[in-house]
Amino acid sequence: MISPPSLTPDVAYLPPAEGAWAPVWLDDAMVVVDKPAGLLSVPGRGADRADCMLSRVQKRWPEALVVHRLDMATSGLLVFARTPAAQRALSASFADRHSVKRYVAVLHGLVGPDEATIDLPLVTDWPRRPMQKVCQTDGKPSLTRLRVLARDEVAGLTRVELTPVTGRSHQLRVHTLALGHPIVGDPLYGPGPAPGASAEGRMLLHAEHLALPHPSDGRLQSWNAPADF
Repeated sequence: MISPPSLTPDVAYLPPAEGAWAPVWLDDAMVVVDKPAGLLSVPGRGADRADCMLSRVQKRWPEALVVHRLDMATSGLLVFARTPAAQRALSASFADRHSVKRYVAVLHGLVGPDEATIDLPLVTDWPRRPMQKVCQTDGKPSLTRLRVLARDEVAGLTRVELTPVTGRSHQLRVHTLALGHPIVGDPLYGPGPAPGASAEGRMLLHAEHLALPHPSDGRLQSWNAPADF
């Protein structure tokens, strides 16, 4: 049975304590980490949002540079460059779609097809920013592939693998919502706590697989970090 927690309001920013942690990968060009849910990827506005994955990485490797980001509520694999040249190469890999990212998520409801392709253009919902929305006229092309991993008919939940082909803001969250199956625990797009949820919740979205060319020699590197839900 899939056991979901309840949602954590985004307005209550309480980053998880740092504690002891080790990088998933470390070499002269980059650092790959498994970011916990509830922690910003980069600093936000205000002193209360200075704690982030970048600042924690820079405590050990001051030269670390941003390449890409994960939403605060999303956990999983995140890569930082250690040189400007590596940052340029890694950023190009994401921009040119030479990287592969796969996520695991738990969705409200029972998803019908075992596989689906979600091809819906997205745009910022300016009156409710940072929220995004589907917009056929002004939206940017956005493509997500979905594969069902398990269905829990008793709890009314579906565990899925999500592969974003494009990298729009909140893409996975809005695309699953558009299917009628928002991600459990989503503080922006979710319907609220799932049945039987605990008080300490998180969004059940995790970046579990990342593959990309190494910035130094172009050889394909890949990493996996299993979800804790």
